[in-house]
Amino acid sequence: MYRNLRLFFLTSLLLLGLAGSLGGLLASTPESQAERGTAVLLTVKGAITPATLDYLERGLRKAEQENAEILILKLDTPGGLDSTTRDIISLFLNSNTPVATWVAPSGARAASAGTYMLYGSHVAAMASATHLGSATPVSMGGGLPGEEASDDSQKDNAREEEAEAQEEEQQRQGSSAMERKVLEDAVSYIKNLANRHGRNAEWAEKAVRDADNLTASEALEMNVIDLMADNLDELLQAMDGREVVMTGDTTRELATVNLEVIEFDPDWRTRLLSIITDPTVAYFLLILGFYGLIFEFSNPGSLVPGILGTLSLLLALYAFQVLPVNYAGLALILFGVALIVAEAFVPSFGILGIGGVIAFVSGSVLLMDSTNLAVSLPLIGGVALITSAFMLWAVTRFMGLRKRKPTIGEEAAPGEECEALEDFTGKGRVRFHGEIWKAQLQLPEAKATKGEHLKVIRVQGLTLYVEAAVSSNPQSEGATS
Repeated sequence: MYRNLRLFFLTSLLLLGLAGSLGGLLASTPESQAERGTAVLLTVKGAITPATLDYLERGLRKAEQENAEILILKLDTPGGLDSTTRDIISLFLNSNTPVATWVAPSGARAASAGTYMLYGSHVAAMASATHLGSATPVSMGGGLPGEEASDDSQKDNAREEEAEAQEEEQQRQGSSAMERKVLEDAVSYIKNLANRHGRNAEWAEKAVRDADNLTASEALEMNVIDLMADNLDELLQAMDGREVVMTGDTTRELATVNLEVIEFDPDWRTRLLSIITDPTVAYFLLILGFYGLIFEFSNPGSLVPGILGTLSLLLALYAFQVLPVNYAGLALILFGVALIVAEAFVPSFGILGIGGVIAFVSGSVLLMDSTNLAVSLPLIGGVALITSAFMLWAVTRFMGLRKRKPTIGEEAAPGEECEALEDFTGKGRVRFHGEIWKAQLQLPEAKATKGEHLKVIRVQGLTLYVEAAVSSNPQSEGATS
């Protein structure tokens, strides 16, 4: 009995020990998971637009909600809008979460606006076989500040070299007061970013003035970027322990080893805004809106063309509000559409229509000012051909309609028949198109019998001037021959 009791106590103690061990393990597991930090990963591919700014704002809010150790921006861009780029960098500089801009994957680039974003980030990283640079601001006309043609009339070699040196200096400084202001503002801006994060300010100025470019290895060697990494794990390992400058010039040491990466991909709203603000889509919406309103005004009450046209036009106006629009190009498009519409109502025999197509194509080419945000030329050509074909069809159609005999009104009455309602000589009553009219025979002495078919000669007021259509009266026959 004592032996069984001792065995019972030993078994109980063993079970209690196992329960305590399992409880401690279960209690420590959430704690270890809670101690593991997070990193939020955003991906930007394409031109920098207001849709990009909206996406990054929401990404930073997500990082703050997750109390993330760092926000990683995977970047591949040809450039974008200057105002949007500055707003994005302002977000980076005032963020409570450090931002690492990583140009990846291999083959990606951080051109123009991307270079500014790299300099404005707390950590600047690039994958192998990537590059950055070409940060010269592009004017609204599409050219570079200070761009001029060389003087080919110089025949003396020394004078040619001097002219080339002067031209190069003008390109670096800007050839006009406005260009110098834009250029110097961009230089000061990127140098301030470089000094804040301890990066190469001299090359930053060169990237703006001379549109210089660097590969990833060259950028690392010249202290333009902080590190190189070909994958996410390598990037997190390389950033661990690095000190970054935060708001208020305070420093923060990064702890990025074993972080849980939360991917925050663009949602449907960002993708929709990106599609709408694409120059080609915005241009198509503009044209669709114009044609929808034209068809609605031509056929009042159709509703469908008017509703679709209004929606398309409003979306296009939103897109143009955030795109670098040349308003002279937009005005030319409006003028061209007005001429094409006027062609349908004014007998110009194609002059208005041809002028409208020329203005339409010219405005389409000038519409977008930025090289990276331009309307596809094949699309412009296709729309111009469709518009020309529609105009040609409308002109030929209207010319054919003008040759047709009128079907309503006083002009349509001559040649038609009416029926005498009574026997009369000279004047009487007839039925014409279901209505009772006064009738006057062409010859006052002529007679008409009830039920006889008479031919209308002309209409004067409320009186029809008629003659016998088929008559057995010799006098009538002679009178109408």
